[in-house]
Amino acid sequence: MTHEAVASRRTFLTGLAALGATAILPGCKSATPAASVAGARPHRIDVHHHILPPRYMAAVASRRAGPAPEWTPARSVEEMDRSGIATAITSIIQPSVWLGDDAAARGLAREVNEYAARMTTDFPGRFGMFATVPVPDVEGSLREIEYALDVLKADGIGFMTSYGDKWLGDPGLTPVFEELNRRKAVVYTHPTTPACCARLVRGVPPSTIEFATDTTRTIASLLFSGTATRFRDVRFIFSHGGGTMPFLTGRFMRLAATTKEAATLLPNGPVPELRRFHYELAQAAHPMALAALLKLVPMSQVLLGTDFPFRPGAEVLEGLSQQEFNAADLRAIERDNALALLPRLKA
Repeated sequence: MTHEAVASRRTFLTGLAALGATAILPGCKSATPAASVAGARPHRIDVHHHILPPRYMAAVASRRAGPAPEWTPARSVEEMDRSGIATAITSIIQPSVWLGDDAAARGLAREVNEYAARMTTDFPGRFGMFATVPVPDVEGSLREIEYALDVLKADGIGFMTSYGDKWLGDPGLTPVFEELNRRKAVVYTHPTTPACCARLVRGVPPSTIEFATDTTRTIASLLFSGTATRFRDVRFIFSHGGGTMPFLTGRFMRLAATTKEAATLLPNGPVPELRRFHYELAQAAHPMALAALLKLVPMSQVLLGTDFPFRPGAEVLEGLSQQEFNAADLRAIERDNALALLPRLKA
């Protein structure tokens, strides 16, 4: 998610169209969807939809570069109606709730999770939630997982891709993933700027490069720590089409084939693991990202995400409309794959 001002969406999408979606994604059958959804019954499911609770935003204001958009739950509903989105699964934005103090992080996690849960009650059927946990506080995270899933009935647990100098495959998080694996939980990940890599390139904000790269780092961490293979019942969703991971898959394959430890952890190589993860398309519904992702993973693993309120739903819908997906594949991306992952949404 890039939060800085960018060129107009029209200019951006015109540039993508000029590259030629059909040339980059050959073999897709024509059934081009209309981006406009005026008058249509909402049916889409958005798995990348942010909430900005006021007390959370006040707590993290000094940790963020630049202002956030104005947001209220009503604005989310208005945007969903414009974009034909029936249900949005909410999550908070970076840097998450741990700001150096375990007790404060536990309190802030509880507050944002109860805020999200109230939205599911206040707007029946319109919202689900990926609950926040106070990583790297393991004990606090385990308590919040229990409360969020058992009491608040969260749809899954939301993580940042990294916390300081730790990515999700860090051995310190093993108890957390043991519990999530026991519960067969859905885990949604959202990128952040890692401690290593802020302000590296003059004139290029970290979100432009580092968000996609940090998604790849955490995927690599899960693979090459053995976390992904040990905890196979955890169902991961990665933002933005998996970041730079599709491009780097060949390097992952080489590492697994040439390093004894990696070969032991990934006896079948990384590709089977990558193919069972799920990937949403916020800021990745363009031919370059889609071509790489869909060469690697089956259509069943691809989900709709908007990145609202930092991006409008129209952006991803217009991007999808430029691809010649058949009707079944388009419906899978927009709804059916999310229902398979989160079957309670069928109600």
